[in-house]
Amino acid sequence: MSASLNYKSFSKEQQTMDNLEKQLICPICLEMFTKPVVILPCQHNLCRKCASDIFQASNPYLPTRGGTTVASGGRFRCPSCRHEVVLDRHGIYGLQRNLLVENIIDIYKQESTRPEKKSDQPMCEEHEEERINIYCLNCEVPTCSLCKVFGAHKDCQVAPLTHVFQRQKSELSDGIAVLVGSNDRVQGVISQLEDTCKTIETGSEDPPLQVQATASGSGNGADSEPARHVFSFSWLNSLNE
Repeated sequence: MSASLNYKSFSKEQQTMDNLEKQLICPICLEMFTKPVVILPCQHNLCRKCASDIFQASNPYLPTRGGTTVASGGRFRCPSCRHEVVLDRHGIYGLQRNLLVENIIDIYKQESTRPEKKSDQPMCEEHEEERINIYCLNCEVPTCSLCKVFGAHKDCQVAPLTHVFQRQKSELSDGIAVLVGSNDRVQGVISQLEDTCKTIETGSEDPPLQVQATASGSGNGADSEPARHVFSFSWLNSLNE
């Protein structure tokens, strides 16, 4: 159960990182924002270089120097909402930097460079850096060594997880073998009963009752009742055989 929860937590964390990355994509270069990041009056963000490219494309006749517009003022439209952005005398450099987005980008890149946790190696929920390697025999749950020493299972009996796994695997295999053997015997009994039913339905054989009843017919009526019991037991025994 702990392993399953740990895997779900890992998947949810990965999904959160993916959603965050989508929010950090520049609508112009379609890459993660490159610092410095500027925020427009409409609250949308752009790389400063991308904002400069849009401004130059919207104002092709303004003088430039080294690929950067040197004239003051101007206007362009936000690529996300088409809101008109009016620049002051500082031009693109007059737009405010979005330091919050820049910090989020730094944190995201740090998290992305961390080694991913292996999903096939379950980790303890209480001690995230500890592998689940023992099994609590009292609570019947897998846990880690720190939980045995300091945690909720310090007063419980534990065993190595691999040993418990092998034992339970053997018990399960033995149980399956018993079920398979029992199924074969049941199927055999069912086949015998089906054959007996077919024999009775077709009337291919006379029941032993008639023979015994005929043999005892010369006697009085009281002798016929034991004959029926003899038939009943003998016929049932034949089915069991």
